[in-house]
Amino acid sequence: MTLYGSLADDMYMNVNLATEMELPGHRETVLHFFECVRKKFPTMRKFHARDKRDYVLEEDKEQGRYRWVAVEPRRFCSGHVNPASIDDALDQHRFLLDLAPALLSMSPLDCEAIDVLFGFDFAFRGNHNALLAEALGPGPALESVGDVPGSKLINYEPSLTIAVDEECRTQVRVSTETRTNAFQVRTGEFAEEQLSVYVTARQYGSLEGGETYVSTVDRLAQLAQDVIESCVVEQVLRPLARTISLK
Repeated sequence: MTLYGSLADDMYMNVNLATEMELPGHRETVLHFFECVRKKFPTMRKFHARDKRDYVLEEDKEQGRYRWVAVEPRRFCSGHVNPASIDDALDQHRFLLDLAPALLSMSPLDCEAIDVLFGFDFAFRGNHNALLAEALGPGPALESVGDVPGSKLINYEPSLTIAVDEECRTQVRVSTETRTNAFQVRTGEFAEEQLSVYVTARQYGSLEGGETYVSTVDRLAQLAQDVIESCVVEQVLRPLARTISLK
């Protein structure tokens, strides 16, 4: 299992490519693309359509580790849940981004945005917002708000986005997503749900001359990993895991 796999209950690495123009939706084009994907990954054999123009090919999710790829009207997505290694996931994304431009008419000029997302899910039954505040702290400026007598924390999802170039085209976002609502907090009835931490490296706009989707994803993946290792593992993921283990 990848180094990151031990940091959360589930870890996944996705690539999302948004296009300015609509991708081809003809039956023959879509099916030919997915048949080519299945030749490379024979275990990806579950094909289904969502909302008429959203097409998905995936492996059996029951294994806990699976690949998937989706073609939407203006978005192309590739994902690998609980990959054996980061390289294993990257090999999938590279193959698909090498295949898709020719079969789906995806030009480097047509790129609205492309991102690499690392997701970390923690299963927890309880108030996700309170758990995050306990694990990470709300910060000195807001700490006293949580101390208001009789108060209950119903929303706390820290997020931070930075630009790493002069034009602000390349950005990295570290964010959290809780799945606790006010009704659950009021009644004290919680289901075991996933609390998520995301690290997303994204580039906006058409690709530079000589740059390909594969080389762009390699660069964004490395950027995201640098942020994870220097700013997220010890500062977010491990404190969150420790706090959950004590509950």
